Amino acid sequence: MLRKVKVVEYEKSWQEQFRHELEKLKKAVGDNWIDGHHIGSTSIKGMAAKPIIDILLEVKQISKLDECSHLFSELGYESLGENGLKGRRFFRKGGLQRSHHVHAYEAGHEDVKKHVVFRDYLRAAPERAKDYADKKCQLAKAHPEDMASYMNGKNTIIKEIEQETYNWSKQFGTNDQFR
Repeated sequence: MLRKVKVVEYEKSWQEQFRHELEKLKKAVGDNWIDGHHIGSTSIKGMAAKPIIDILLEVKQISKLDECSHLFSELGYESLGENGLKGRRFFRKGGLQRSHHVHAYEAGHEDVKKHVVFRDYLRAAPERAKDYADKKCQLAKAHPEDMASYMNGKNTIIKEIEQETYNWSKQFGTNDQFR
């Protein structure tokens, strides 16, 4: 059975789902915890998204997450290691009916700031968030059973928004992570 591509209208409950899950994750991570951020499309008020809560965790030592991955399993997560991104630990929950993704990084990793600034830019630029949401809706309709085509179809607009994010972040002096 394949995972379906489903993009839905924004749901207010996503913020509460994030906070609820973050509390459980914070307990699992314990004294290795630094911070947690709601990222991805569900973190952008009003934006259509796949109904999967993306959570970015900052931890003191990434290797300690490997030692406590059984605690993530107890919360229903599957550990996928780096899953293609060096320095990250990736966990997913819900199988084919995904509900949560956890992207964990050691504090100071360049991808932490990159994800947070990308989110903040879309929050500050609702017209671009709408463009991105419209593209995702179009792709979901065109490829309802082809997640790879859906993901590949987003690449161009993501790259455009990343460039805009880089330019936008210059005013705050936070653009080093995009080089």
